[in-house]
Amino acid sequence: MTDRLSDKLALVTGASRGIGKAIAEAFAAEGARVVCVSRKQDALDEVASGINKNYPDMARARACHVGKMDQQDELMDWLKKEVDIPDILVNNAATNPYFGPMTGIEPSAFDKTFEVNLKGPFELSRRFANAWSETGQKGVIINIASVAGAMSAPLQGVYGMTKAAIISMTRTFAVELGPLGIRVNAIAPGLVETRFAGALLNNPEIKKFFTDHTALHRHGQPEEIAPGAVFLASDESSYMSGQVLFLDGGYTIS
Repeated sequence: MTDRLSDKLALVTGASRGIGKAIAEAFAAEGARVVCVSRKQDALDEVASGINKNYPDMARARACHVGKMDQQDELMDWLKKEVDIPDILVNNAATNPYFGPMTGIEPSAFDKTFEVNLKGPFELSRRFANAWSETGQKGVIINIASVAGAMSAPLQGVYGMTKAAIISMTRTFAVELGPLGIRVNAIAPGLVETRFAGALLNNPEIKKFFTDHTALHRHGQPEEIAPGAVFLASDESSYMSGQVLFLDGGYTIS
């Protein structure tokens, strides 16, 4: 364990697997206590148990569907009563229930994508910002965006729309919350090997398209995204706010 995040408390959404899990593990390795949040308690308990095995008493698990405002209210009440308001918020939870041309998406899938990917992070960020402003706490928000939010996203158009909005939200929150000492940044991963990206990785033609158009000619791993989150959460990025860190193997420049 090192101490880049010692004495910090972080909350990571979507922490039951993939990038969120990797970030939670990396935070604990750097000395931060971590609250792991996702929809399913069993999966979270497994992640927290793994972290605590390596870093005793550094992780707790709390189920919460971030797209449901009543569950966010319950989460905030639990934090205030049982833990504390974290210093670091990582908005990682996301969904993509539809894969195909935008003209074919059903309204219910559209609504679900925006509920989880945009409304959830917005409302949770607002709740944290208000809590921090009440106490004068200088918090950090890290939003997980995507390369799909910075360019065209065929077959993932609505998902890309939500991630473009996340980038816009990051920049505006950074300006509005900066005077309070609250920093807000985003990470835009490229194609990363997660269950979430299965529709892309399991299709040889689509996978080849991505890797052929990536400078490093490969996809990434969750553990390659986590160090960026550690950097943004730590004092090493103390003069950085409103920025998007592209961790995409060079996809956006190729």
